[in-house]
Amino acid sequence: MARPRQFEEKNAVASATELFWRRGYHATSVRDLGDKLRLTPSSLYRTFTDKHTLFLRALDHYRATESAQARQRLDVSDRPVREVLREWMLWLVTCPPDGKSGRGCFMVNTATELGTTDEKVRQRTEAAFEVTRQALRSALAEGRDRGELFDDLDIDDAVELLFTTVLGLRVRERAGHDLKRLTAAIDLTVRTLGPAPAEPAR
Repeated sequence: MARPRQFEEKNAVASATELFWRRGYHATSVRDLGDKLRLTPSSLYRTFTDKHTLFLRALDHYRATESAQARQRLDVSDRPVREVLREWMLWLVTCPPDGKSGRGCFMVNTATELGTTDEKVRQRTEAAFEVTRQALRSALAEGRDRGELFDDLDIDDAVELLFTTVLGLRVRERAGHDLKRLTAAIDLTVRTLGPAPAEPAR
């Protein structure tokens, strides 16, 4: 299998990300990667050093994409914060970035598979998780300042509640759980953040 004449590392990393995301780190072999990227083992090692290095590149690629999406979708500058949070959580379980359901989140899957056994991986998953926490913290603080959430809402505690809920949603989405049940959990979580919106005057 000859190395493509116009081989592009960026495209190769994106393809490797898709494979690692679908199969996991341990279940993806160097041969699997070679077939997916159309590279011989020698070309793969020459370009990426080894499977682990390529996996780290894949995590970085996914994190950059996910971080941008989180910041964009949690922008509450011109919309009610609870509406934004609800739509974001529903999007996570109905509209995955690759358009394919049942995969969950690559970062969550990786954290579940490898835990704290790989420090370089752990650093990347925690960095990705922190981006989500910061986006949630900003949205919640703005919502509280605008009077949309409870005045005494503890922002840090609310961030952890939402973040933990999101991780559970991603796992349950991957497990194929019924969307109605996931939506019920989302709605209850959002309701804990603030008073019910006032009924419009008639």
